Amino acid sequence: MKILGSEITPYRTYLNRRKFIQTSIAATITSSLASNLNAEHNKAENQYLDQLSEKDLLNTYEEITTYNNFYEFGTGKSDPSSNSDLFKPHPWSVNIEGLVHKSGTFNLEDLLKDMTIEDRVYRLRCVEAWSMVIPWQGFPLYKLINKVEPLSDAKYIQFETVYRPEEMPGQRRNVLSWPYVEGLRMDEAMHPLTILSTGLYGHDLLNQNGAPLRLVVPWKYGFKSIKSIVAIRFVSKEPAATWSLENPREYGFYSNVNPNVDHPRWTQATERRIGEFFRRPTLIFNGYADKVSDLYKDMDLIKYY
Repeated sequence: MKILGSEITPYRTYLNRRKFIQTSIAATITSSLASNLNAEHNKAENQYLDQLSEKDLLNTYEEITTYNNFYEFGTGKSDPSSNSDLFKPHPWSVNIEGLVHKSGTFNLEDLLKDMTIEDRVYRLRCVEAWSMVIPWQGFPLYKLINKVEPLSDAKYIQFETVYRPEEMPGQRRNVLSWPYVEGLRMDEAMHPLTILSTGLYGHDLLNQNGAPLRLVVPWKYGFKSIKSIVAIRFVSKEPAATWSLENPREYGFYSNVNPNVDHPRWTQATERRIGEFFRRPTLIFNGYADKVSDLYKDMDLIKYY
């Protein structure tokens, strides 16, 4: 689905909550995925909205939807937007598996029933040293976790991307071991900053951005925010994660944004914001240190990268 430029909420309007609620969020609420979801956009009640400085201007809708990492559609940054037209995100179901009371296969609409959609403005920082600022719509992952009631020995969560090589041409190549999998420690998954996203800029996610459901973990590198999720597993031990399996020297399980830990082939001390010419310093935990550093207070961040 192509969104016309005239339909995209301007930056100034987005930052005006009242106008934003009246315009772009209305589109999300009435969309096919979110028709039965309630919207809540009271900034005073949610300390995790807009954790950004005045220098963090939103990237444009065009930038966000045409410059992507989604190897299932190709390794080039323009490949996902060019090669994802055949992908079918509806209908959609998610398997809840493992150490959990309420396991099973759930239609996405049923899984999201009674969830509250919030708008979040988060940085997305990719390991190739580029970044964006994206206005997501989604809900905290912990609400889903609480809904399915994990067992006490569930210490981690693993996520899995759909495997459809007939619709995802990148999966026809042995670039990675398919299907793509990622994981979080339970306390990371339960943190209020961690969300499951169903949209951005007031519209449902497009295929190239991970439709219809993706993870967003804003203090980690972008590849941790797995897209097009079809399975969520509750496990007792650290789960497999695709990039950590493919190249553990370059990609650790935690993958927290850290300017002090360079990728072996390039520096992570600076980043290029898409749409800007000059590079900027990389912020520890992507700028969210005051919210998440306690999760790692007893860890060696060089060893556990």
